Order: sequence, then structure tokens, then C-alpha cells
Amino acid sequence: MATADLTLDAFGSTVSENDTVLVDFWASWCGPCRQFAPVFEAASEKHEDVVFAKVDTEAEQQLAAMAGITSIPTLMAFRGGVLVFSQAGALPGSALDQLLEQVKGLDVEEVRRMAQEGEDGAEAGADESAQPDALNAR
Repeated sequence: MATADLTLDAFGSTVSENDTVLVDFWASWCGPCRQFAPVFEAASEKHEDVVFAKVDTEAEQQLAAMAGITSIPTLMAFRGGVLVFSQAGALPGSALDQLLEQVKGLDVEEVRRMAQEGEDGAEAGADESAQPDALNAR
């Protein structure tokens, strides 16, 4: 599966309507981003059951800000519509494959239950997450 370019308008639906989504936040001027691009593309060919999406932080500045991107490349993984991994920095191919196997191995119902418990705690008076609804889409 090839990678897809992701925009603010499509972000929420892409995350909520797919079981596993890996998002690469990047920019054309970023050397590490350019070096990571072929690794990301190769992983998309091996893991056809995962949606691989790229967000150009220059073109999608609002989305990058909403996602709290402060360094690129940044990878985010979503499972069952829930953010389960977020880390700045490029990964070597083997580490990316390991990450994807771990994310795919997560129990979707358990992930959603834990996310719901976190939201319930926030509503009970704890500090709410600053992440946008699109990042918490289910």
C-alpha cells in the first residue's frame, strides 16, 4: 500500500475509520525527513493492513499545531482511533517494523476502554488533554 497525503479535513475520518494508522509528520526542507521517507514507504509495502499517511507540516500548519508537533519527523500511531504512540525522530526499518507489530498486536477494545477511562478522569476534574478531537477520534 502506498502512503497517502493527509490534510486537516481528512485527518479525523482517516484515524477513526481505519483500524491501524501510522502518520509521518514531515517537511520537504527537513533532511532527516527526506532520509526517513523511503523507510516509511518500504514499510507501507510490507504492512498492507496499516494505513500509512504523511502530513506536510508546511502545508498543514494548523494540523501540525493541533497535533502538538514541535520536531520533525514525528511519527504517530493510532489503533482503533486512539493515539497509542507518538515520538519525534526517524526510525530504522527494523525498529519501524517492530513498532508496527506491537501496535497491531494491541487489543482494540482494551485501547478504547483505557482511552475512555482517561477521558472520564479528565471530565471528573483532572486536566484535560490538549489534543484536538481529531486526534482522539474513535
